[in-house]
Amino acid sequence: MMRKFAYVLVVAGIAGGLFSSLEARAQVSRRHLIQLSGIVLGEDSVSGLPGVHVYVPKAGRGTSTNPTGFFSMPVLPGDSLVISAVGYIRQHYIVPNLPEDFLTIVVEMSTDNTFLREVTILPFPTEEVFKQAVLALNVPMDNGIDRRNLNAELMALMMRTTPMDGNLNYRYYMEQYNSTIYNKQMGITNPFLNPFNWARFFRDLKANKKK
Repeated sequence: MMRKFAYVLVVAGIAGGLFSSLEARAQVSRRHLIQLSGIVLGEDSVSGLPGVHVYVPKAGRGTSTNPTGFFSMPVLPGDSLVISAVGYIRQHYIVPNLPEDFLTIVVEMSTDNTFLREVTILPFPTEEVFKQAVLALNVPMDNGIDRRNLNAELMALMMRTTPMDGNLNYRYYMEQYNSTIYNKQMGITNPFLNPFNWARFFRDLKANKKK
C-alpha cells in the first residue's frame, strides 16, 4: 500500500513538473521580443529631440535618441519604459502584448517649467536701520572727487595709455568683423583718390587763410 502511494506521488510530481515547464514555455512564447522604434518630439520641435533617454528600469536596459530624435530597442510585452530628458517632464510607456514583432510609437515631450517665487531685494532690512546708516555716514561735501584728476591733458593721457579690457576687445573685434562682412561684396575706395575731397580740402584751406 505504501509503495503504491509513493508511486502515485512520484507520478504526480513528474506531471506537475511537466505542467509547470509547459506553462513557463507558454508564458515565454506569449512574451516574445518586440523591436520598439519611435521618435521623440518636443513641443516646438519638428525633427525630434536628440539625447533623450529611453530605458526599462527593472530590466536595466535602454538607449538614447539620435540627433533626429529616433530610437530603436528590443523590449518585452508588459515592459514599463521611462522616457526622460533634461528640461522636460518624464514620460512613461507600457509595451502592449501584441502579436507583431515590430512596434512604432511617437512620444511628445512637454517642457518642465519651474516657476520660482518672487524675491524682493532691499538694501536694508528696515527703515530704522536705513536711517541709522545714513546718520552714520561721513560724506564730504565735495563728493570726494579731486579736481586735479579731471585735468584734460591727464584724461587724454589715460585714454591713450590705458589698455583695453575684455569687453572693449570684444567690441573692437565685432566691429572689425562686421565691417569685413559689410565690405565683402563692395569695393573699398580710397578717399585720397577722390577729387571732390581734394576740392573741399583746398576750399577749407583758403577759407582758413582768409580768417
